[in-house]
Amino acid sequence: MLTPAQLLSGYAQGVFPMAESADDPRLFWFDPPMRGVLPVGGVHASRSLLRDLRRGGWSAHLDGDFSHVVAACADRDETWINAPLARLYDDLHRDGYAHAIEIRHHDRFAGGIFGITLGTAFFGESMMSAQRNGSKMALLWASSHLARCGFTLFDTQFLTPHLERMGGIEIPRHLYHRELAKALRKKADFLGRPLPDAGQIWQEITQMS
Repeated sequence: MLTPAQLLSGYAQGVFPMAESADDPRLFWFDPPMRGVLPVGGVHASRSLLRDLRRGGWSAHLDGDFSHVVAACADRDETWINAPLARLYDDLHRDGYAHAIEIRHHDRFAGGIFGITLGTAFFGESMMSAQRNGSKMALLWASSHLARCGFTLFDTQFLTPHLERMGGIEIPRHLYHRELAKALRKKADFLGRPLPDAGQIWQEITQMS
């Protein structure tokens, strides 16, 4: 059985665990030749996403219900988050290494993202939408919050078309390991700053345009 300490050690070495399905109790380590990363403080927002943000009603909440966000991310037809991995995430959350950002729209759960922190690296594990644009809003808030708290690496493991549209890129394994080593030599506090409000997110994105 993998322990929380072993899981953190794996992240520090540039590998991450996944299950083949929710029903398979086994976990496998992955170190892909190309690694997905997102810009810290520079996630791209489409015009339609900005219009939705501008209409209002969006808010973000930090670690309000970590287990709920993890369960929501795992609640799909095919998932790599099995019960042992979910328990490990809960353990790391209690130890201060795992965090979640929950997105609400007009005070209803709309989506979220969760991940692991080490040094100035944030290992984004999974995100989901319960309402339209919920996961995209989670990425906007996460990128901004990571920048505000001093993080330098936003790891997404793999690059999906969704992440690519929001500014994600792939970098070779050796370059990722080099950036990870630099991030682990520094410190950042995910809880060191409050989450920005929707107006601050809008201002940051429009200033970058």
